[in-house]
Amino acid sequence: MKEVYKKKNEIVYRKVAGETILVPISGRLADMQRIFALNPVGEFIWDEIDGSKTLQQVSKDIQSSFDVTGEEATADLEAFIAELFKEGLIEEAFQ
Repeated sequence: MKEVYKKKNEIVYRKVAGETILVPISGRLADMQRIFALNPVGEFIWDEIDGSKTLQQVSKDIQSSFDVTGEEATADLEAFIAELFKEGLIEEAFQ
């Protein structure tokens, strides 16, 4: 869990009507077919992906902020990161 990820620049992050959404932008247009809504843990993880924190650090931050075990935090984080990566919303940050 030493990997480090960062958000891609072409992703817009907004809170709308109490819901956090991610919208990929292509050129000057939003891809409205690919809007992603985040739950509170997903929003927390999105905020933590800053290009400098390892996934291990993010997992520890999840444990500190939510009532979950280390195993739960790691499993949820790995699943969410895999989905973000598959959808092209994040990329590896090479340090």
